[in-house]
Amino acid sequence: MSSSTTSTSWGSRLGFILASAGSAVGLGAIWKFPYMAGTNGGSVFMLPYIFFTLTVGVSLLIAEFAMGRAGRAGPVESLRRVCGRGWGFFGGVGVLTVFLILSFYACVGGWTFKYLWDAITGNGLITDPELLGQVFGNFVSNGSASYAYLVGFLLVTALIVLGGIESGIETVAKFLMPALFILMIILIIRGVTLPGAEKGLEFLFLPRWSDFNASALFNAMGFCFFSLSLGAGTMITYGSYLDPKADLPNSVFWVALLAIMAALLGGLMIMPAVFAFNVDPSAGPGLTFVTMPAIFAQMPLGHLFAILFYICLVVAALTSSISMLEACVAMTTRQFSMKRTTSIVLITIGCALVGLAANLSFGAWADVKFFGKTVFDCLDYVTSNVGMPLSTFGIAIAAAWVAWPATKEQLLTGRNMTDGKLKVIRFMVGVVSPLFVLAVAGGSL
Repeated sequence: MSSSTTSTSWGSRLGFILASAGSAVGLGAIWKFPYMAGTNGGSVFMLPYIFFTLTVGVSLLIAEFAMGRAGRAGPVESLRRVCGRGWGFFGGVGVLTVFLILSFYACVGGWTFKYLWDAITGNGLITDPELLGQVFGNFVSNGSASYAYLVGFLLVTALIVLGGIESGIETVAKFLMPALFILMIILIIRGVTLPGAEKGLEFLFLPRWSDFNASALFNAMGFCFFSLSLGAGTMITYGSYLDPKADLPNSVFWVALLAIMAALLGGLMIMPAVFAFNVDPSAGPGLTFVTMPAIFAQMPLGHLFAILFYICLVVAALTSSISMLEACVAMTTRQFSMKRTTSIVLITIGCALVGLAANLSFGAWADVKFFGKTVFDCLDYVTSNVGMPLSTFGIAIAAAWVAWPATKEQLLTGRNMTDGKLKVIRFMVGVVSPLFVLAVAGGSL
């Protein structure tokens, strides 16, 4: 075996938890959660999301981490070693999925770089949301400018991953994740002290069950799936680097808890300010890049808080992108004995090429559509509704029914657990979770 394929591990359990939480948090916490909550009734979306994350989400994380640590390899080889050759297919689906996600995710990552620069220079503070919408539209439709930021985002991601697990990803995660939470708390303090901010708190936390509907429930289920990076090969990869003696259930719980905390903090960071300035909370995806700059322009010390906000976005984007790239790198280095540097370079180039097509869908290729969807939307749809559910479904079945002895061994390492608890976990992983995945996929399709 070449040096590129030798076993690698986290320097500490804290590093593993923070890196895994970083993968799970991503832009979902700051960009997606607030507008998802805003368009789905606030509390009637948030409360089911928390419930699903702490039940089904935890079960699926257990399955992925257990398969990764038991196999001690990338997503494909781990499943082959533990479950049999054919089961590597589901790991392969996960890696292909995460490659495609990183390719179009880099578009949004590039946007965060652009808006951070605008915040630093003061160019993005405009009070008129309509004008801000035009500015955003002009930027994303400018293929060369937006693509330059996309490539820049991929290069920063590649440089971090190039440092390896302990020296690169873990070191960065130990710095970026606490920094992210601190910056979010500062912005929350500013937001909740604005006149009228209490309406945003009520919107998020005061149950209004009369507004509850099936759409909000399905969206909460889908966001749970999305927010934990399930079915994308990242959690199996990170699990393969976990200390064989570490307490896996405890680690899983902390990853899920930090993901929930990040989503809640994202909501608290945005919604009080949205209501304080009488902005429509259901503004959709444009809430982050169109609505928030207008709010910062009207806020005392808005320039400073705009910079802090977009630093949060950049940090969140990078913590996810490095996990995506690492999942792809883990497979190529371990499966094909490819040198790590070569793998990172080739995958980054591949993502840049696919990302170019996704990027052009906002401009020159806006009229190029497949089944009524642009390239960007197609990639998003296929990965979210086919790739991630298929991979997660297979992993859950494998962990509970094909390789339960291996899963059980991972659960019992470092802790005592009764047969009753093990049966509950197996039922959640092997029965409830697959049904949950099918419901999410069916609801999306």
